[in-house]
Amino acid sequence: MLQPPDILSFAYNQPIMQGQLEVLYEKEQQIPGSVQYMISRYRKHSQWAIDDAGMMVYHYKKNDPAKNYVELRFCVAGNVYCQEKNTECDQCKVGASRSCNDRVESVDVLSFRFSPVHLSQFAKPRRQDDENVVADNILQFTHPSSFSKILTLCGRTRVVLEALLNHSYTDTLENIYINAQVQMLLLYSLECMLGDDKNADKAIETFQCKFLANDADREKIVRAREILLQHIGEPITIKELSRKVAINECYLKKGFKELFGTTVFDFYQSQRMEHARYLLYEKGLSVTEVSMMLGYSSISHFSTAFKKHTGLKPCELLLH
Repeated sequence: MLQPPDILSFAYNQPIMQGQLEVLYEKEQQIPGSVQYMISRYRKHSQWAIDDAGMMVYHYKKNDPAKNYVELRFCVAGNVYCQEKNTECDQCKVGASRSCNDRVESVDVLSFRFSPVHLSQFAKPRRQDDENVVADNILQFTHPSSFSKILTLCGRTRVVLEALLNHSYTDTLENIYINAQVQMLLLYSLECMLGDDKNADKAIETFQCKFLANDADREKIVRAREILLQHIGEPITIKELSRKVAINECYLKKGFKELFGTTVFDFYQSQRMEHARYLLYEKGLSVTEVSMMLGYSSISHFSTAFKKHTGLKPCELLLH
């Protein structure tokens, strides 16, 4: 049976006893069929020499597929926070307030577990000679054996992790934001696992869409993604979105697919359905309420889209 190392012990290069850990902050979410995640922040002792680390765990049981999962684990050390506010402290970081009693250096441990149901939305049928076939074997759980793989934390991965650790969103906006960031984390981790991490910090040089080498055009694509998240309950067309960010529709679609590994529609739809799952399970809202909040013209249209994405009828999730 696969027993991957604890990511914190791996980063420290020796076991850390529970008694040594002072918890500063914890955040956990366990929604059936969605990403299961936990973020834990610990006080970093001055004598600890901890390296940043990442790991992918692929757990496969041929005869018990319900127990299959992919997990991403990360350990990030050295962030400085104001303990009272639980936010990153820029003044403390640069040494401007060393006498501050709330200044604390941390070790952040993050875990994201993906179920087969959740991952199925990202897997597409491909030829066996396609360079992405290995990733799709993992996403579809057709890779025949469990494994754990140490991941190099490229620049893009670090940006996503920092965003997850230091955002200011709460409640439903936090759920929307985390879902979108975790999807990027999965994409970058798969690229890293397949050996693309050596080029990850040189993405400008390797874009297939040449216009993405331009910082301004790349920012427009990123902005389009932000607008989609802001309009999670107000469906927006490609034409409207392209006008809002002042870019050609064709460039928007091609650039979005290259930057984020999915189409504009698939990204938007997956974020809506993941948020619907949260509203049903965590908030206990009715199917009618969620359907209206997400901008559906009828409950049946919403129910059909939800079942296609999750494999469940909305009412079934309410019964969990």
